[in-house]
Amino acid sequence: MTDPSYFTHTLPNGLRIIHHQTPSEISYCGIAVNTGTRDEYADEFGIAHFVEHMLFKGTKRRRAHHIANRMENVGGEMNAYTTKEETFFYATFLEEYFSRAAELLSDIVFHSEFPAMQIDREREVVLDEINSYLDFPSELIYDDFENMLFAGHDIGHYILGTPESLGTFDHARIERFVERQYHPSRMVFFSSGKTPFHKVLRYVENYFQDNPLSQEKAKTRTPPTPAASGTIVLQKNTSQSHVMIGSRAYAMNRPERYPLYLLNNVLGGGTLNSRLNRSLREKNGLVYNVESNVTFYSDTGLFCVYFACDPKYTDKCLRLVRTELTKLRNTPFTSLQLSVAKKQWKGQLGIAAESNENQTLTMAKNFLHFNTIVSLEEVFEQIEVLTAEQIQEVAQEILDPSGLFLLKYD
Repeated sequence: MTDPSYFTHTLPNGLRIIHHQTPSEISYCGIAVNTGTRDEYADEFGIAHFVEHMLFKGTKRRRAHHIANRMENVGGEMNAYTTKEETFFYATFLEEYFSRAAELLSDIVFHSEFPAMQIDREREVVLDEINSYLDFPSELIYDDFENMLFAGHDIGHYILGTPESLGTFDHARIERFVERQYHPSRMVFFSSGKTPFHKVLRYVENYFQDNPLSQEKAKTRTPPTPAASGTIVLQKNTSQSHVMIGSRAYAMNRPERYPLYLLNNVLGGGTLNSRLNRSLREKNGLVYNVESNVTFYSDTGLFCVYFACDPKYTDKCLRLVRTELTKLRNTPFTSLQLSVAKKQWKGQLGIAAESNENQTLTMAKNFLHFNTIVSLEEVFEQIEVLTAEQIQEVAQEILDPSGLFLLKYD
């Protein structure tokens, strides 16, 4: 990456820094941690997400309400989220408050105390989050499908954990997880905005340089082993049938991710002219929502199709989905179809890149995993050189009927 608007540096304690210089008065900065739910042991399910919550509940110098007010009193925002492989903490603010945001991030990430009273209180909050999540089968099915696809592997279990696992979390267990996983060498400080990089570097050195490397060894990640396809039907007492069909896919650094992204976009990537939307909704009127998705992890991935319909139409919808998958496997794109698919995908990426927040978080994730970033122009170049043959090869591999998993809520 040679774009002169990006700057990088590494502190002696291993913390990596990446800054994107932009003319915007709105700045972003945050900490991306290379740890998520796949880094939990069997007796820790849900602890990565619970730690994300607890880091806002008190430090050696601040109580929870001081943390909440620190950025909001100047019109800024603090956000955080946990995935299977990362945990992000970041702030959005006017450029003049960069130092304030950086200091607060350093305080919550490295100096949180996890008071027992707050642990008990937050346990109830997360239990409520779990219960509310169970009320949305259209969301829950994604987690259940991933559990099915990666059964027995660290990637498979729920990000929120379970009521039983939450009940075991105490100060010692939380502190042990943080000590093991929250190494500066496993983190990236990321930022974007008009603050010059020499100032960014000075702020980060002031607030982060003294945080030492932990002596604890982080949990070792192992890739999932191959798994046979299967079908699971769960009784959920819902008015609709919720159905998901899909397979394992590629890791995030594999070149095949580009043709798979394009395939996904054509098939059911959230556009009105997707093949699944035209077939199941527009032509047959069987569903309100049908979509396909791809998710890439550091050493594996997944592809899936989701729809919900009246139970009496489930089999017909499945036949239509399989018909579209078979077409993609067996019929190469024409030159016109490929040209339209490329233009559509590039347009969507360009519009998404207009969001500075999305662009900053994507930059941070790429730098966290690969120590580099891929510019929008470089992605466009990869799209332009895709051939119909490459796309069909990926379709034949990923959309193989013998390798598809099926999950249904009745």
